[in-house]
Formats: sequence, C-alpha cells, structure tokens
Amino acid sequence: MTATVTLRAPLSGKVLPLSQVPDPVFAGGMMGQGLAIEPLSSTLLAPCDGVISQLSSTGHAVALRAANGAELLLHIGIDTVKLGGQGFAPRVQAGDRVSCGQPLVDIDIDSVAQRAPSLITVLVVTNSDDMQLGAAASGMVQAGSSALLDISASGTAAEGDSVAGGVSHNGQAVVAHEGGLHARPAALLQHTARRFTSRIEIGFGGKHASARSVVAIMGLGVGEGDTVSVHAFGADAEAALAAMLAAVQTRSEAGHAAAAVPQTTLAARSDGKLGGVCAAPGLAVGTLLLLAEQDRAVPERGAGVEAELTALHGALAQVRRDIEADIALAGQRGARAEGEIFGAHLALLDDPELTLAAERFIVDGRSAAHAYRSAIRVQSEVLLGLGNALLAERVADLKDLERRVLDVLLGSDNSAPQLPAQAIVVADDLTPSQLTRLPRAQVAGLVLARGGATNHVAILARALGIPALVACGPAALQLPAGAEAVLDAGEGWLDAQPDAANLALARQQIAGHEARRQALREQSAGRALTRDGVHIEVAANVVNAAETRDAVLHGADGVGLLRTEFLFTERTDAPSSEEQRAACQAVLDALEDRPAIIRTLDAGGDKDVPYLPLPAEDNPALGLRGIRTSLAVPEVLDAQLTALLQLKPLSRLRILLPMVTDVADLLLVRQRIEVLAAQLGLSERPQLGVMIEVPSAALLAAQLAEHADFLSIGTNDLTQYTLAMDRCHPALAARQDALHPAVLRLIALTVHGARQHGRWVGVCGALASDPLATAALVGLGVTELSVSPALVPEIKDRVRQLDAAACQELALTLQAQRSAAEVRALLTAAANVAAH
Repeated sequence: MTATVTLRAPLSGKVLPLSQVPDPVFAGGMMGQGLAIEPLSSTLLAPCDGVISQLSSTGHAVALRAANGAELLLHIGIDTVKLGGQGFAPRVQAGDRVSCGQPLVDIDIDSVAQRAPSLITVLVVTNSDDMQLGAAASGMVQAGSSALLDISASGTAAEGDSVAGGVSHNGQAVVAHEGGLHARPAALLQHTARRFTSRIEIGFGGKHASARSVVAIMGLGVGEGDTVSVHAFGADAEAALAAMLAAVQTRSEAGHAAAAVPQTTLAARSDGKLGGVCAAPGLAVGTLLLLAEQDRAVPERGAGVEAELTALHGALAQVRRDIEADIALAGQRGARAEGEIFGAHLALLDDPELTLAAERFIVDGRSAAHAYRSAIRVQSEVLLGLGNALLAERVADLKDLERRVLDVLLGSDNSAPQLPAQAIVVADDLTPSQLTRLPRAQVAGLVLARGGATNHVAILARALGIPALVACGPAALQLPAGAEAVLDAGEGWLDAQPDAANLALARQQIAGHEARRQALREQSAGRALTRDGVHIEVAANVVNAAETRDAVLHGADGVGLLRTEFLFTERTDAPSSEEQRAACQAVLDALEDRPAIIRTLDAGGDKDVPYLPLPAEDNPALGLRGIRTSLAVPEVLDAQLTALLQLKPLSRLRILLPMVTDVADLLLVRQRIEVLAAQLGLSERPQLGVMIEVPSAALLAAQLAEHADFLSIGTNDLTQYTLAMDRCHPALAARQDALHPAVLRLIALTVHGARQHGRWVGVCGALASDPLATAALVGLGVTELSVSPALVPEIKDRVRQLDAAACQELALTLQAQRSAAEVRALLTAAANVAAH
C-alpha cells in the first residue's frame, strides 16, 4: 500500500486556506482539514488515483477514497446543493475507479456563478484525524499537474481501512427518527458508532459527517424521511454498517412535544396582550421578573498552547462530572425527561469535532475560553443556517455547554437568582441547566422571547408543570419588570396589564384547580378502598427524609421504595454503616407509625458507583447489577445490612433486594441477616422481600414467596428484560411500555405464585404512577402501589372509583391483547365509561 499520496490540483485557480471559505462548516474545520481553490477551469479532475465512494445526486460534490485510505471530499461552490444539479454534469458514478487527472464533473461556470453565493471549491480530507497532511501549495495552480498537498497514512489506520482488503461497506437507509437527526437521535448514532473500531460516516446532500460527532451529524440537516448513506471502513465494517443502518431506521419520538400551535398565534394581537407559542400549558398569575443574559467577556489571547490545552481539557472533564451528577440527580427524582436531555448534552460534550475545533483555535493562539466559545458559535451558525426549526432549537443546548465550560474556565457564581414568591420569569432564552437551577416553588410561569415548543427547555417546563410561553419576540424583553401579569400559556398569551376583573377571574380559576388538588390531598389521608371494599396500600417512592415528609403530607401509607443509591453516589468512598443508619433512621422517623421498604444498594448497569471494584461490562444490563453487585462486594452488603438491622423499630422496616434472579440469591442474603443479627444480639427480624425485575423471578414467584415476606415488582426493569429493550436506549423509549400484555402476564404469574404462600405483591416501578394503569394492577391482584409523593392523592382517588371484581374481568381481557397500544386503548375506553 502507498503510505503517502500527492494530490494534484483538481481545478486551475488560486489556492485559499479553508479559513477564507464563506461557509462556517468548512471554515471551522468541522468537515476536516484541507484547502480551497477559486476556480478558473470548468472540469473537476481527480486529484489522485482512487475509488469514487459517493457522488451527490446533484453532482456538486464527489467523495473519493485514495489508495492510502485518505477520504477526500471535493465540494464545488458554496450552497450549490440548492441548484438541484443545474450546472453540473458528472462523468463518473459511485464505485468507479479513477486515475489522477481523470475528469469527474463538468461545470457550467457562468451558470453556477450567477446562482450560487460563491464558486470557491473545497477539497477536505474528512478523515484527517487519521492522516498526516504535509504543507499545502499556495498561489496559482494548474489543474491536473500542480502538486497541491501530500497526505500520509498515520500508523496502521489505512491498513485496517483498505478498500482492496474488502473492508469498506456502504448502504442507504431512510431516517425514521421523529424530526430527523437532531441532538438525541444524533447521540444515539454516536453511541452506536462507538461500539465499533471502524470509521463510520453519514452522507447526505453532498456532505459527510463522522458518526462519532453529534454536531457534525446535526450539521447535515437530515430530516425525518430523508435517505442517508452510511459508509463503514475497517475490520468490523460489515457489523458496523448493519448496526448503523438499524439505528438510522429505528423510530424515536422527539419527546414530550407540545401540540402544534397555529402560526396565527405569533401574529400581533389587537387586545394588547403578548402572543407566543405554547410550550407548556397552564394558567398563572405572578410578578414579572426579567433575567438578562449578558455575553461575558473572555480573553482572546492565551497563555501558551500547552497551558490553554490543559485548561480546556480540565474544564471539559469537570463539566462532564457536573453533567453526570445532574443525570444522577434526575434519575433519583424520577425526572426522565431531564435525564435524557442532560444525556444528550453529555454526548455533545464528548463530541470530537467540537473539541478538535477548539483545539485548533488554541493552536492559533486563542485562550481556552475564547476557543471553546468560537467552536460552539461556528456550529451554532451551521444549525441556524439549515432552515430546520428543530435543529435551530438545539442551539440552546450548545449555549448551555458554552456557559458551563466558561463557568469552569473563568469562574462563576452558580447561585440561583432571587425570585419573588410567584415569579413569571421572562428571558430572551434559557438553557436547560439555567431552568433547573431556578427555585421551582417560586416559578409560576415562563416567558421567552425565543425558543420553540420542541426545544429542551420546553420539554423540561412540561415535565416540571411550569406554564411556558416561547417565541414571543423582542417585545417580551420590553415587559415591565415588577408588574403583576396573567399568563395563559395554553391559549398562547400573556397580559402584562390585566384589569381587576381579569386578575380576579384568573385567580378564581387557579384557585379552583388548587381546590380540587387540595380536596384530593385531604381525602388521601384515609385508606384507599375500592367500591367493593378491597384495600390497596398507596405508598411513595423516595430518596431521603425530606421527600418522605412530603409523602406523608400527601397521604402516603408508607414508603414503598427508598433508594439507598443516594448515599453512595457523588463521593469517593462507600458510606460508613453509621452514616447509612442515620440516614435511614431519619426516613423511618419521618414516617411516624408508617412502614418503610428500604432497598439495598442497586449498583451496576447504568448506575455507576466508580469506587466499587467492579469489572468493565460489555453488556452492563446483563452483568453485575443489584444484589449480584452486593454479593460480589460482601463488605459493602454487610455494612448496609448492619445499618438496617440497627433501625428502630424493626417492626416497621421491610428490606428489599433488587435484581433477584432465583431463590439462591434470597437465601444467601437471609443467611447473612441471621449471622449479623446474632452478632448484634437481636431477637427481632425485619421483613425481607425481593424485587421482581427479571422474567425468571416472575416465573419462580411461588418459590421466592416460600422464603420471602413480600414481593415488589419493578416494572421498569421487568419491561426491559421481558421485551429485550435497553431502558437507556433513546430510540426504544417509546416502545418501553409496561402495559405490554407480556409484562401483564408476568405480573399475573407473580401474584398467583405469591398467593400460594399468603404473600402480598406490590408495584414500585413507574407503572404504579400511571393512573390509567391502576385498574389493570388492581385487577391483576396487586395490593400495594408505590408512586411519586405528589401522585399519592390522585392514585388513591382512582382506587376509590374502581370495582375490584370488574377490574379482575378487565385484567383477563387485557392479557389477551396483542400490544401495549391495544391495552391502553381498552383502559382508556373503560375509564371514559366510568367517568360518564
């Protein structure tokens, strides 16, 4: 194989550096290193021997693979994809082998010059990270003869990618992701690409993007239903191509999207109110508070390349830790939407193209802060210029990363702004982390000059229940700070000068909604009995004593799941037994006379505890998780059991074991409890239960119930393992439905097995918090539901409306359905009949 290839000029003309190309994608080096030519000739020639790997349908761009593995993109003119092929006559096709100097595309120079912003033609090495580029030519060059650039293969990269070796695989697929390849689908593709050693590229509209780069993928501007090409080069190229094609074609929802609002909502209103787009419905009365976002000053020149590179990578590492902490906290609160959004931010932070662009600015003498801001803003211009509203909304996510990194590099006051008791927060725009830092209890509403109903702040506002109006225009920033206003986000307006009557009406409506919530809360203290007298215990999922007190205020019958992971995360060593005892005793004390189910450490899988000596996992969800982890690190398990056995009174404690597979796991832990209790001189033993999270546990429920005091179903994991769908896989989130009939049958099997030994069965997974599912769970024989604290009143009210006998008949029908969608349709129909 030839290690070095000399590129010859593909056109006659003047050589320019990429930085002078009037396109931020090329100028910022986002597509790779190379150069440009102001053309004087009208036929694009092959710059070297190679294979045509792609020819755009419009003929304005050609991708060529050199003998040493270099991937070359020749792009004729700027924004010439919009010409639809007019002015270009290709003379080759994909797959052709070409010789240096061979004509590739004939160009109608006059026609293209009149209709395109520029004729500047770019030659970039799209895999320049794997290649070594020599000094580029300058001045005038002659097509086919002038040496332009030497490219050498670095190490063995070219060997693994050799076309001659038969390890180049190509394919096409239609994008099924809702909204196209925006941030979260792009993160999914990046996640898939990282499983393989091969280099993988996505092609669309004459452009190519590394599948490992979220920003480069988004920069392609691929929409839902578009066809993209996928190219894999390397030893595992065939498997990589198959996985990427599947990832492209997998349907994922945009997530929590609001209903479309007619464009007329944005028109100037004749009633003096400010119009906008509903991002999160709701009614609010509050004091207008304007948050001014100032563009902070950053030093342009750095203190030296080495120092600034060290500062940049240190800041990126710190921000990674911060985002991982945000994801962990979101998981503890059950805030799935928030966790997914910060997960997408993590993928952006790890994007090699962004980091490389920042490093290049540093090499040019910029400071780390200035370099990272420049890299972010180059990419933001790309997204804003694509004409795709959904991708333009992702600019807020890039701004969030910019703010986080600059805060680390330059220092920042991360304290939350001071808000009045009921604030309607007004801003030009907000990033997700800015919104989550606001004190939720004081935020009555949100009004943004920019943004959209599908951006991540809108998703968070809906998840947090904050009425939000976005895309209100510059007039939002002229609202009178400190004035009392009425926000009706559902109707798409804000009244900054309401009269007394309108203020009174709005307050009356809000009071009516609150009265219903209060009525449910007042009734929630009592027992939840079905109309035919079946008692259903409604408990709460919590992570600490504060949430426990909130659960009691909402009428919870106890704690149905205390996740002890909060004691182990965000630290460098395991908590002591005494520290665990104190935290768990605080929860038990907060419950007064109610019981608490405390789950032992559920680490492993997607719940990383870095200081535990656990091996790296190829399939974390199928490796050391839950009780398997605890048994693998017995000193951690013993410390936790010792802490739990010292709680008082033990009569109100129920210990729950996660991820039990069969009876052996349970017996091992029960044996340890007996040994430790004897050492502590205890005569009393707490109840011991197991979580039903894997199909084997559901199938062996009768065996488990013989030795356990109760069974608690974790529907999140039970659904994951029953449907063989990773619950952390964003593309499969919409299909992860615990109302799938297969899951319902496993719940029924669990209840049947438990009843053989007189044991009760609860549900502590997300399904218990779904009011639509209450009838199904009651009908299946579940007698305890553990839900989010705020949902306790609603679930209790739902139980009181049900007839258990009728629910049993309904449950039999539900198990016979073919899909979760059919189950939900039947439950919705039954709920509508009951309501009338």
